[in-house]
Amino acid sequence: MTTATTVRTAARVVDAVKVYGRGDTEVRALDGVSVDFPVGRFTAIMGPSGSGKSTLMHCAAGLDTLTSGAAVIGDTELGSLDDRRLTLLRRDRVGFVFQAFNLVPTLTVAENITLPLDLAGGRGDPEWIDALIDVVGLRDRLHHRPTQLSGGQQQRVAVARAFAGRPDVVFADEPTGNLDSRSGDEVLGLLGRTVRQTARTVVMVTHDPVAAAHADEVVFLADGRLVDRMESPTADKVLDRMKAFEVPS
Repeated sequence: MTTATTVRTAARVVDAVKVYGRGDTEVRALDGVSVDFPVGRFTAIMGPSGSGKSTLMHCAAGLDTLTSGAAVIGDTELGSLDDRRLTLLRRDRVGFVFQAFNLVPTLTVAENITLPLDLAGGRGDPEWIDALIDVVGLRDRLHHRPTQLSGGQQQRVAVARAFAGRPDVVFADEPTGNLDSRSGDEVLGLLGRTVRQTARTVVMVTHDPVAAAHADEVVFLADGRLVDRMESPTADKVLDRMKAFEVPS
């Protein structure tokens, strides 16, 4: 069997259409998008404001439903699941990192990292979580509370929490949006390192070419459609591609 046929996908959408509103107010946020997110890869989603990038992520992650088409995590088609099974799938097989860190202020770093596992009634894999703590560089902060951490450190806690349950895929929505450039760079490097060291999959929505350059591949959306893909991106190449979307005034 050739390697070309053995690439597995952690998540994908097929002919994804998402329509909001009806009649004169109808908005087609996604218009027939098909894209795979391979296992063990860091993919960035980019596009102008209103291009559908957040909608694509929300539908691929099961946070929103498609009007037509399919969203798949592993081999599970999300549209076939009832609310309870969809909630369980998101809990057990999907991780999330948001622009707001969403940490619980009364819990320590260690407690925040394992919170989803604790809520699910499981312990997770102690060796995996221990290794993860070293990957994100928080060994000396485990007993601190979020208010005792910098923004970059808080987002590192959020990254560790997202990976703690060994999800098939982690979705990150503008994860550096609230961080200065140095902290943002650390968090992006951490996401890339975690993908490589743990063979996990990350899908990140961003508007920042510098952030996108940390990914293995960038997919570009415009007007709800997939218009381009870029392997081994650099900030300059991504910026040049984004400029092509700008309509002259």
